[in-house]
Amino acid sequence: MNIRHLGGRARLLTAVAALLIGSNAAASTLNQNVSWTVDRAGTTTKYRIVAYGDSIYAGYNGSTTNAARYSAPTVDAEYISALWNADIESIRRTKSGAVASDVYNNKIVSERSYMQASSTRVVTFEMCGNDGLQARSAFKSQTGTCNFTGINTAVANCRTYVAAAMDYINANAHPNTKLKVISNLFYPGYNADNVQSTCRSSTTGATVNMRDAFLPALAKMNYWMCEFARQKGFKCADSFAQYMGADYDSNGDGQIDSDALRYVAGESEASYVNRISVTLKSTLRDANTKFVSSSSSFDYIQSDDVHPTFTGGTVTAGLFGGSTGTGAPRQSTFTGGKSTIWNRYGHERMGWALSVFNPTTP
Repeated sequence: MNIRHLGGRARLLTAVAALLIGSNAAASTLNQNVSWTVDRAGTTTKYRIVAYGDSIYAGYNGSTTNAARYSAPTVDAEYISALWNADIESIRRTKSGAVASDVYNNKIVSERSYMQASSTRVVTFEMCGNDGLQARSAFKSQTGTCNFTGINTAVANCRTYVAAAMDYINANAHPNTKLKVISNLFYPGYNADNVQSTCRSSTTGATVNMRDAFLPALAKMNYWMCEFARQKGFKCADSFAQYMGADYDSNGDGQIDSDALRYVAGESEASYVNRISVTLKSTLRDANTKFVSSSSSFDYIQSDDVHPTFTGGTVTAGLFGGSTGTGAPRQSTFTGGKSTIWNRYGHERMGWALSVFNPTTP
């Protein structure tokens, strides 16, 4: 065997081993960058959508070498392509496992050049999921008296870096940008968290329900994502409402559940958190069983109980670097602004939620 080849193979195996060994560590991250152009027949005009984030926008599927071709931002690119009759370049600059500060510093700030191109028309981002997941993991391992400091810190960090990200994008995105949009957090593992803690409340001395501990914190994160969006000229794609509520009225209050759960512009944090974690809590459903009608459901979460489901194949993204590709849109037209699979997969639903804000012209 060629010694140079053997050395390269050894370095690769070492890198893989290091990643796998660190996969359970809180700080384990993996860059997963993808550029995919929706090549529409009959046009050569091309615009760009730039997406920054963690494993959600990355299209993570459990692999260290590939990711979903059609994660939510690229799904949105197909909608924009049809709306504008143009080619759309979907640029995803993402790091799986990254907390909000990492996404902000090492993606949005360090890789700002992608949104500074004159072809940019849409900039979107998501963050804070890993802040929440790490805080949840730490809380679950506690014994003795429950300490909520980690959960509260995750909420505070999310608020800080969401605001900073919006300010930075506002200052650095090309003036041609027509839309800036954030996607908030769904609740992965909603059913699995319906268990008692191994720590005890300092007030009652009893164990606490994990879901009851985490849901208000996640609601606070989501509130500030949407509220800062309102304040800073962004739109907010409410993925929590899209994933966690049924698309019919399950409680007879006259509202479709997924509509009733949406952030309401101008409401207070206290009002939103109470509405999500108390008033409408009975309508929340684990996104592994997303009811699109009273008799039909789809699985929005992969078997890891964290990442959205997808369709349309994968592309290289991870240990072997990013990838660039081009392909025709899967559908050339969208009846009523929706693809035929808009509500069947997690990434398709999130991509549609982004698309409702697309400007009518570039």
